[in-house]
Amino acid sequence: MEFKSEIERLLQEFLSEREDLFLVNMKISPADDVTIILDGDHGVKVQDCLDVSRAIEFNMDREAHDFSLQVMSAGLSEPLTMPRQYKKNIGRKISVTTQEDTVLEGELLSVDDEKITLQRKYRKPKDIGKGKMDVVEDTDIAFSEIKKALVVIQF
Repeated sequence: MEFKSEIERLLQEFLSEREDLFLVNMKISPADDVTIILDGDHGVKVQDCLDVSRAIEFNMDREAHDFSLQVMSAGLSEPLTMPRQYKKNIGRKISVTTQEDTVLEGELLSVDDEKITLQRKYRKPKDIGKGKMDVVEDTDIAFSEIKKALVVIQF
């Protein structure tokens, strides 16, 4: 069996037993450096990464194919790429860059198969008179319009 196909098969076999975890990205370099990025509905523990690593390494023949393997969780610096990741971050502040390079920040209110809804809070000039007024607005953004979305880290 082809190297990449065997890695994918072993990974899917493991993930079928752990439905709370899911694959965000898998990269295999020309030098056969395998990087697997996981996420989970309730986060990813170090033990989860170790378990995935063991499930793959213990079932691959190093004599037949030499490779390196790195399994990690999707950190806060990793962009959100799939609806399942957005759903686990409902209630958190996210920053969305649209295809037109507009940046919108707000609390993630809801997610469905086509779009997300952000509650944005900002100040804008009053229509009449001087000064500014507070605005709270819900904005729907289709997944097709999202170029990049990141969870905003707040201290």
